[in-house]
Amino acid sequence: MERSHSLTTQKAAATRPTVLMRSLAIPRDDNTANGDSALSSNTSGFRNTATGAGTLFGNTTGPANTAYGFKALTNNTIGGTNTANGYQALASNTTGTGNTAVGNGALNANTTGGNNIALGVAAGSSVTTANNVIAIGSAGADVSDSCYIDNIHGATIDPATALAVGVDASGKLGTTASSRRFKHDIKPMDKSSEALLALKPVTFHKNDAKETPQFGLIAEEVEEVNHDLVVRDKKGEC
Repeated sequence: MERSHSLTTQKAAATRPTVLMRSLAIPRDDNTANGDSALSSNTSGFRNTATGAGTLFGNTTGPANTAYGFKALTNNTIGGTNTANGYQALASNTTGTGNTAVGNGALNANTTGGNNIALGVAAGSSVTTANNVIAIGSAGADVSDSCYIDNIHGATIDPATALAVGVDASGKLGTTASSRRFKHDIKPMDKSSEALLALKPVTFHKNDAKETPQFGLIAEEVEEVNHDLVVRDKKGEC
């Protein structure tokens, strides 16, 4: 088995320059540690990169993590394939895997959540155990399979040039073009328009803590009128 090497930065006396020591303490290969106590608890984790004091300090068996910044991923133990870039980014993470945190304090409260993405200072700071959360410039929330982007709600736009933005089943954002130049086989709806007249708008409250009153359509009722008007999720549900 190949010997592994770690580059450990140790504190020296105030009158001395920082001393870099080459060590063979880690029994698995491809670990790199640069900073006081960086990767100091590692036992069998491999292909980890820790740069900064306290980075990946608690890591024991977690593989393929990258931590850059003071105490980034410091409490990680067995979590793997995490990337933390910034002061205390992913600092509370223990077993969560596949997380990406860029920014000081990004995803700093996450413990076991996985496959989360946070970009910005304190982005995703409200996420603790949720999975598949995307937070851009926002604290987000501990709700799996959700996306939060700051500085959009309440921001005004030019209505003369504004377009409605939608998202398709693959997660792609875009706009729906209404111009004739993007279409062909254009025909009058004739009796097909009867389906639109058969729709029944309703008022309702969403099943969440806010209980905000809203109005719109019920997908199951729309499907009874015309199934082509309904888009299903990945589970095949309306």
